[in-house]
Order: sequence, then structure tokens, then C-alpha cells
Amino acid sequence: MRLTLIGVGRLKAGPERELFERYFKRAGALARAQGIAAIEMREIDESRARRAEDRIAEEARLMRSALPKGSWLALLDERGAALTSRQWAEEIGRARDGGVPAYAIAIGGPDGSDPSLRTEARTLLSFGAMTWPHQLVRTMAAEQLYRALSILGGHPYHRD
Repeated sequence: MRLTLIGVGRLKAGPERELFERYFKRAGALARAQGIAAIEMREIDESRARRAEDRIAEEARLMRSALPKGSWLALLDERGAALTSRQWAEEIGRARDGGVPAYAIAIGGPDGSDPSLRTEARTLLSFGAMTWPHQLVRTMAAEQLYRALSILGGHPYHRD
């Protein structure tokens, strides 16, 4: 199975990018031992459409095109479930053990995610009720992927 993180917009140079890269690299180092063939980041351009509805629809189309074939789509959304790290790790493990070819985590743009994309997602996941800057959400997603792979491998990084 592959893990793919899809984000709208580009992560600019700075401390958020450095922290993202640190956790993403750590996750990549654990991936193969946990039955993950690859871990990748796909950035898509933020829409420049004038209306928010048009931006959301265009970004959803671009996110769909970035999804690996047969993906289990986990969409980060404020209305999603607030899973524990262990619960999310177990979900990723079930996808891997169930023969799912790819588990994709999608982070929408500043205007949110298209309702059709929420309907298509197998998992709606929230990092809490607060609004977070996209740079931090991407970094938190990378850290949680690293944590999930640590949990699956019995690595001491995660403590209950």
C-alpha cells in the first residue's frame, strides 16, 4: 500500500515546512517495515476562480486527479470524526491489511472541501473544532502519519 498526502497550495519555506519535512522523512523511514511501499506528498495549485463555490469545485477536481487509483480517501474536514492517534493508526492498518492499494489523506483549500468530495471520502477526519492554518494542518498530518506508523510498528514514539 502507498500513503499519499494531498494538499491544496504550496508549503512555503520556513519553520512549518522544515517541521513538515522532518516528520514526513521520519514517516518514510518507518514505512517499508510497516508494509507501506511508498509515502508521497502531492501539492495541487490553489484555484484562482472568483467565486468560492467555483474554487472549491476546481480544487476537488484537482484532488481527485491526484488520488492514486483505488485509494481509501481520508478527507480532513471540520465536520469529521476526531479520532485518537491509535484509532487512526488502526484504520490505516486495516486498509493496508485489507489490500487497499493506497490510503490518501486530502487537505482542502482555504474555502473548504466540495460536498461531493466529502460524500466520496471513506473517512472524514478532524483535527478538532478550531480552525488551523493550512501549513500547520499539513505538518500535523505528517506528524500523525509518523505516529501512526510508529504505533503499527510498536515503536516507543507514541505513549498511551
